[in-house]
Amino acid sequence: MCDPVTAVAVASAGLQYQTAKQQQKNVEAQQKRQNALAKANALQRYASEQLKIRQNIKQTKEKGFQATLKARRARSEFISGAGEAGIALSGSTEALLANYYRTEGNYKSSIARNLGINISQYERNMEAIQFGQEAQSTYVQPPNPELLFASSALNVANTYYSLEAQKEAMGLMTNKQKSQYIRDDLGSS
Repeated sequence: MCDPVTAVAVASAGLQYQTAKQQQKNVEAQQKRQNALAKANALQRYASEQLKIRQNIKQTKEKGFQATLKARRARSEFISGAGEAGIALSGSTEALLANYYRTEGNYKSSIARNLGINISQYERNMEAIQFGQEAQSTYVQPPNPELLFASSALNVANTYYSLEAQKEAMGLMTNKQKSQYIRDDLGSS
């Protein structure tokens, strides 16, 4: 027969087991939510960076196109003005024309260099976003009911043996002594 203190200890251990199991499930769910938020944040930042670099590339192409149009217009006006005036292109006018080409080339080279810098920065930003997602993510630890059960069972056993030791220290009969007494009593009858 089970004494009331042991029954209460078993019931308490069962309740603690259920509570701890639910807490582990709640922690796992929270960890999964944290990882989902980190992923959503990273995706949003990826999209923002991609939009920014696409706009930058489009803007760079437009600047290059406008520079080409402007240079062609200037050269065309220069050449047609000289032709209408009946002037053949001399060394100095060809040097001036070459200057248009050089200026245009330097400008386009500068635009391309700036775009390269922006693309490198974009790649570093993408790596930083990935690192940020990893830093915001947590390890998902699934519930471990087996370990909880073993812990609860050991707690019940510890409570039982502590009570038995207290009974023995106070000079009372332990459950083991009672069982032995009953067996001995039945055996002598």
